[in-house]
Amino acid sequence: MTAAENVCYTLINVAMDSEPPSEISMKADLEKGDIKSKTEALKKVIIMILNGEKLPGLLMTIIRFVLPLQDHTIKKLLLVFWEIVPKTTPDGKLLQEMILVCDAYRKDLQHPNEFIRGSTLRFLCKLKESELLEPLMPAIRACLEHRHSYVRRNAVLAIYTIYRNFENLIPDAPELIHDFLVNEKDASCKRNAFMMLIHADQDRALDYLSTCIDQVHTFGDILQLVIVELIYKVCHANPSERARFIRCIYNLLQSSSPAVKYEAAGTLVTLSSAPTAIKAAAQCYIDLIIKESDNNVKLIVLDRLIELKEHPTHERVLQDLVMDILRVLSTPDLEVRKKTLQLALDLVSSRNVEELVIVLKKEVIKTNNVTEHEDTDKYRQLLVRTLHSCSVRFPEMAANVIPVLMEFLSDSNEAAAADVLEFVREAIQRFDNLRPLIIEKMLEVFHAIKTVKIYRGALWILGEYCNTKEDIQSVMTEVRRSLGEIPIVENEIKKEAGEVKSEEEVSVAPTQKLVTEMGTYATQSALSSSRPSKKDEDRPPLRGFMMDGDFFVAAALATTLTKVALRYVAIVQDKRKHNAFIAEAMLIMATILHLGKSSLPKKPITDDDVDRISLCLKVLSECSPLMNEIFNKECRKSLSHMLSVKLEEEKLSQKKESEKRSVTVQADDPISFMQLTAKNEMTSKEDQFQLSLLAAMGNTQRKEAANPLASKLNKVTQLTGFSDPVYAEAYVHVNQYDIVLDVLVVNQTSDTLQNCTLELATLGDLKLVEKPSPLTLAPHDFANIKANVKVASTENGIIFGNIVYDVSGAASDRNCVVLSDIHIDIMDYIQPASCTDAEFRQMWAEFEWENKVTVNTNIVDLNEYLQHILKSTNMKCLTPEKALSGFCGFMAANLYARSIFGEDALANVSIEKPIHLGPDAPVNGHIRIRAKSQGMALSLGDKINLSQKKSNA
Repeated sequence: MTAAENVCYTLINVAMDSEPPSEISMKADLEKGDIKSKTEALKKVIIMILNGEKLPGLLMTIIRFVLPLQDHTIKKLLLVFWEIVPKTTPDGKLLQEMILVCDAYRKDLQHPNEFIRGSTLRFLCKLKESELLEPLMPAIRACLEHRHSYVRRNAVLAIYTIYRNFENLIPDAPELIHDFLVNEKDASCKRNAFMMLIHADQDRALDYLSTCIDQVHTFGDILQLVIVELIYKVCHANPSERARFIRCIYNLLQSSSPAVKYEAAGTLVTLSSAPTAIKAAAQCYIDLIIKESDNNVKLIVLDRLIELKEHPTHERVLQDLVMDILRVLSTPDLEVRKKTLQLALDLVSSRNVEELVIVLKKEVIKTNNVTEHEDTDKYRQLLVRTLHSCSVRFPEMAANVIPVLMEFLSDSNEAAAADVLEFVREAIQRFDNLRPLIIEKMLEVFHAIKTVKIYRGALWILGEYCNTKEDIQSVMTEVRRSLGEIPIVENEIKKEAGEVKSEEEVSVAPTQKLVTEMGTYATQSALSSSRPSKKDEDRPPLRGFMMDGDFFVAAALATTLTKVALRYVAIVQDKRKHNAFIAEAMLIMATILHLGKSSLPKKPITDDDVDRISLCLKVLSECSPLMNEIFNKECRKSLSHMLSVKLEEEKLSQKKESEKRSVTVQADDPISFMQLTAKNEMTSKEDQFQLSLLAAMGNTQRKEAANPLASKLNKVTQLTGFSDPVYAEAYVHVNQYDIVLDVLVVNQTSDTLQNCTLELATLGDLKLVEKPSPLTLAPHDFANIKANVKVASTENGIIFGNIVYDVSGAASDRNCVVLSDIHIDIMDYIQPASCTDAEFRQMWAEFEWENKVTVNTNIVDLNEYLQHILKSTNMKCLTPEKALSGFCGFMAANLYARSIFGEDALANVSIEKPIHLGPDAPVNGHIRIRAKSQGMALSLGDKINLSQKKSNA
């Protein structure tokens, strides 16, 4: 809605397919018809006037035959009719007939029925003719004393609009309303009267508030909201008034209405930055989040808490409330929990970290018992990550957290278990004192791990960090237990043949299922067939993974065995024990190779895994010092290097965050003294109420004001040519979920164009909300037509259509002007976002649509090309800067963005600089885009194609 546009009061839907009625038939219905036909005729008259018809001949007919009727429906329709009918002659003088209408208004204002009085008063708010209003003033004043609140409420509104538009008609309005307010009991009337005083005479409003400031908490919530707004505006304009009203705002924090509490807390924060005020406001926000059931409300209020935290001085106050903030975790919604945990993590300090960890541990244990909710797994993952971050920042907490988290390694949900494993790996590397505890716990849960990925990680950790003889032997025992009886192939063949006796079923090697991979059954005795399900469950985990064809875990096992064997040799002096241990490790590797080559597993072993296991066998047979160095030192060095780089990155991002928040003041900055500032120079914040109103109306003037070049004129699209009979151009205004087209239509002919209609159609995920109404355009006249288009997803959309019209007096068919297409840019909906590498890889594997774009550019520098792509696609580079720095002739980077509809877009840039073609050779390579929907993948590809080349302008 543009600022210059008048507010529209009455909207009437018109059926497009009906034939326009003739003036004569309507005149007959209005004169001689019964109530029903008069009602229908009046409706038709209203619709025709709205469509641009003048119908001057019907005015007197309506005054004579319809105005005296007492039917309520007709009374309502007449109010709409008087609102839209032209009341003046072409030279601007009031029509004579309107005097008769004025008399009818006066009678309605004195009508015994309160509905007719009230609706007439509402209608008077829309009148813009002072000659009509002047004779009615005594009747309007009298309505202030009516017994019914509906009449009094509308009388206040009528007096307010008349005072605002024609102050001379009722110069004592503020005084009149002030007296009315003092004696009024009804909440809605008091609210309207108070609103009027705020806008018409603020001092009187403040005087009234001063007299009843102690009773404010007893008022209705609609009046309390207006009081909060008044206090905010007064203190905003005149800061010296703050002390007078701050107590009132404190009282309103205890209001029974959530809306009042929310507004009062927001106002209190802008009025005072004292710790007590901030604490009271934050406490109020937390109560709102916990008590309100709507998730949207919770998220909005959480955002306000996060805004509070951004202020360096407020952060300390909020740190004391961390435990209260954690009460919000009782909400089942994952998005609310995510924001709450993030906020708690940002506020955690050495004072409250212990309490925080206790609460989080309880929450983690709770998730173990709850399985019915679909988000439980994701929530557990969030809790694990939060505990991970706490332990890294406060190492003394790690010993407290690890035992609880280790239980989750045996969890069937791989995501949470993987996060725990990552955390354990980092903890065991960083905190030497915790190594024995972690190893002990790891050996305890090792046999219960269910997923192969977690099993592999656990094997690596045990192989890397077991240093004592006892631990190494424990690892070997666990591996033997997890493999079952060796050699595996012979054991499996025996089981298939049914030769394993029932005594052997309880031996070290657990039994296998009786149905073979070939699908044949073994001959069964009654004893063996009574326990097939037990046998099915009893296959040892490691053997189970390999029988399923997953031999990557076997390669990891070979490396682990090699490491522990080399370490065992270094620790133990006895030569016979050395040989026995190494022989056992080699036997395990050999039997795995044998199994891989046999036909028993679902998939045979891969060549890579064979090479790896063979290499490990060779290393163990030779035991050279060089290999010992590589296996036992270099691996750990690389992990330590990776973790330190990660920590550096985190510190850097935290530093940037704190730099953003810290207010830097230059030494020569002028000091502004509050007492010496003129009112118009006030550098205080913008009016929050005004901003929220603009945001609700979809008005983005603030953003545009920030960048003077982003003028509306840049977004105007020409739809027809200058020589067409109808010229049209559109301003495309993109909001979050809809597009408003503001189309200017100019009649360039000397004819009157009737039923001039803008017909639009859309391509892509766009939907026209309503059909624009037809217009009548006078010669060389122009009009603005608004059309709303709903947007459902992120892809390039096209709006196309035409303008059709009739020429008055011409007998030909309808004329048509075709409009050029309007292209909706995908960039309006895409925002940079970040995700972890694991999430990126998972999405990359899941998304089915891929678009491969070949690099075709005139940019010669790899980094410059990447920055150019990031700028033109609005995506965020996930690859850290360190990985991209330096020059090696090629570059690979992962990019990620999310649309406002929650759709993910991934891209992988693989580019190189062909050095053999000289220093000025442009970058070449490919960009692969992946998305869930085809439209998004194609649209992003088109966008990259269009903006690859850098313009020299």
